[in-house]
Amino acid sequence: MWVRQKLADYAALTGDYLRERFGKKIREAGTPDTLVRPMEYSLLAGGKRLRPALCLAFAEVLGTPAERVLPFASAFELIHTYSLIHDDLPAMDDDDLRRGRPSCHKAFGEAQAILAGDALVTEAFGLMAETAPAVPERAVLTALAEAVFAAGSGGMVGGQMLDMDYTGAPGVTLAQVAAMQAKKTGALIRAACVCGAVLAQAAPGDVVRAAAYGQSLGAAFQIADDILDVVGDEKTIGKPVGSDQARGKNTFPSLAGLDRSREMALAEADAAVSAVAPYQGDAARFLRELARYVVDRVS
Repeated sequence: MWVRQKLADYAALTGDYLRERFGKKIREAGTPDTLVRPMEYSLLAGGKRLRPALCLAFAEVLGTPAERVLPFASAFELIHTYSLIHDDLPAMDDDDLRRGRPSCHKAFGEAQAILAGDALVTEAFGLMAETAPAVPERAVLTALAEAVFAAGSGGMVGGQMLDMDYTGAPGVTLAQVAAMQAKKTGALIRAACVCGAVLAQAAPGDVVRAAAYGQSLGAAFQIADDILDVVGDEKTIGKPVGSDQARGKNTFPSLAGLDRSREMALAEADAAVSAVAPYQGDAARFLRELARYVVDRVS
């Protein structure tokens, strides 16, 4: 499938940067090896590298070479990885498996996992700042502010808190779950798209389109994730199946059923495709096909 290969190409670009340039950076800073190992264990474990790919693709769609924004795009993977490390902790989701192998705290201990997550999210914003002078400082600062908000209490962290608040709680509505997921998952996906456009110094209308695409893609992605937790294969998705139900989480399938959930995911994918309809080229094709792929994927 073409879109999977294109996503893999973006992932390879990001992975090479993280292994070589970022890995060298943290070692030259004198980071203890006992911290480097859990950081790299989680950061280099694979995965789709979806958020960096979105940032790179939007930059390309709007006329900026991917390599120019690579540090900024790669930083989204650091933020995402830190969130997974912390989400897996016993105090949060208490998951023992991530990407087909022991989660960070199971492999290294809880304290090391917490510190690895702390280090990754801190280093992420330093990488973003390093995108200047390849990109004008004003654009970098604007994009940095967008990423900080998406990762913080008004975005991903706030969404995780709501997820915990809603777990096992009676009377939670579908609208509340959608709003929670827009923060926990959607905010960083939306920010990756917006930052790609901002770093490309795009016109305001293009930034609005990037935001609309990211918002809809994030919703489609998370609904599909909820569905996979019910019907997915544990070996394929690399984490336990049925854990949402076991923990009493309120999700789209638990509140709307599988069929209706899939319909809503497809509607969000259609909205994402519409948002990028005016654009041409391989990066635009990638964004359109990706919207369908996140709904149809099996992992």
